[in-house]
Amino acid sequence: MAVDIEGSTQTTNSVRTQLRTALYELLDEALAAGRIGQKHRDKFVDRGDGALCLIRPHDQLPKTLLLTAVVPRLAELLVKHAESRPELAFRLRVALHAGEVHRDARTSYGEDVDIACRLVDSPELKRRLCETTEPLALAVSQEIHRSVVRHGYPGIDRSAFTRAVHFKLGEERLRGWLYTPEARAPGQSLTA
Repeated sequence: MAVDIEGSTQTTNSVRTQLRTALYELLDEALAAGRIGQKHRDKFVDRGDGALCLIRPHDQLPKTLLLTAVVPRLAELLVKHAESRPELAFRLRVALHAGEVHRDARTSYGEDVDIACRLVDSPELKRRLCETTEPLALAVSQEIHRSVVRHGYPGIDRSAFTRAVHFKLGEERLRGWLYTPEARAPGQSLTA
């Protein structure tokens, strides 16, 4: 899961410090809502005005939890944070992808890390966040859509995802899907 704070480059360094602190606290709490504790994930990989959250595979932690527990809780926490600290309110772009992660002495890397980062930085996701009043905008990779979303698991409204993100990774053309609350089935939310 990659996250990025909207418009953080338009703030001062002292404000960014406070935003980063809040971001990491909200991420910890949102992941805990999905039963994803410290033993199931790596330390956050800092991206300046965002983070990469690498979650290790575990039988009791299916990928569906990211869509049914973690992302909805993160959205709720962003709203509560904005209500309690309006001067530090912020919104997020969030991208979900699953794949192989490699590590060396410096950090985590690999093609699948690149995919998550390309999704969270995509112009389509940035535009989606600008067009909504929601606290976050979500993109999922083709892999997450294929293995989770399209199956319509309980709590996931597949009709609320539209194919809208296109990008290249090397010579390969990839696509992602945007969560579009306006497209969801009447009376249904991401966590039905």
